[in-house]
Amino acid sequence: MKTTKYYIAAITCFIIWGFFSLALKPIHEYPSLDILFYRVFSCSILMLLITFAFKRRKVKETVQIFKALSISEKRKAILLNIGGSVFLMLNWFTFIYVMNHVSVKATSLAYLVCPILTTLLAYFILKEKLSKTQWISVGLSISGCLLLSYAAIMDMFFSIIIGLTYACYLVSQRINKGFDKFIILTFHITLAALFLLPFYPAYSGPVPTEFKFYFCIETIAVLFTIFPLFLNLYALSGINSSTVGMLLNINPMIAFGLANFVYHEEISSLQITAYSIIFIAVIVFNSHHIFALKQKYILSSKGSI
Repeated sequence: MKTTKYYIAAITCFIIWGFFSLALKPIHEYPSLDILFYRVFSCSILMLLITFAFKRRKVKETVQIFKALSISEKRKAILLNIGGSVFLMLNWFTFIYVMNHVSVKATSLAYLVCPILTTLLAYFILKEKLSKTQWISVGLSISGCLLLSYAAIMDMFFSIIIGLTYACYLVSQRINKGFDKFIILTFHITLAALFLLPFYPAYSGPVPTEFKFYFCIETIAVLFTIFPLFLNLYALSGINSSTVGMLLNINPMIAFGLANFVYHEEISSLQITAYSIIFIAVIVFNSHHIFALKQKYILSSKGSI
């Protein structure tokens, strides 16, 4: 039951991300690279300001923890954090491009593929154990994704690219322990900003002048980037990356609903069936925790009588 707060953090994070298109679609006419540039730069500036204003003690503690590591542990920490930053940056760019130039459904499918990739990477790299019930859940997810790919094979191609970059980020950050999560996130985003900075003069378009653009970018930076990413890293500190990955299915199910009811993208009965299978897979994968919560509620109810 100690893991409940980590489940809540992961679920909250993925519910927020499910509504990401509401902030991204209004600026779809802008180039994907421009949106990426301004998103990353805004996040980096905001997080550095917060860090230097309120987290200076944590920065010193993080530096001390790093200095106390052995040479091999330092090398591992550097690789994990540089790799995390690269995976995050690649995920953001591919997501923005596919959302604005392919379809909302394709990004939705990406985060249905991602839990499967995360679970498999966690199993082979992190040696995370799965119960028979959880393997059944993975099988259900795969069958749902195969149904969706049958309807739109190119959506599946783009989805695998998006899903793999985020799966790699989740797995790498599951290993990346011992440091303050906000400081780590600030490092990832600031490093991404430094990676992108040399490309900005050559590849950016004209400086946007619309208030709408900057309002959406700041909303994306705070509500759809900094806050949920922090919750995501917090969740990874308490539950397996495979579990976090499977909960990620909440995100595309919300996005799928928006694609249908808000953006009026064509939805087939096959897609509805596939999403229903994947929703069942999420319940099955986390059934042990759901039943544990139910048992605790029953016991507490009896105790209060």
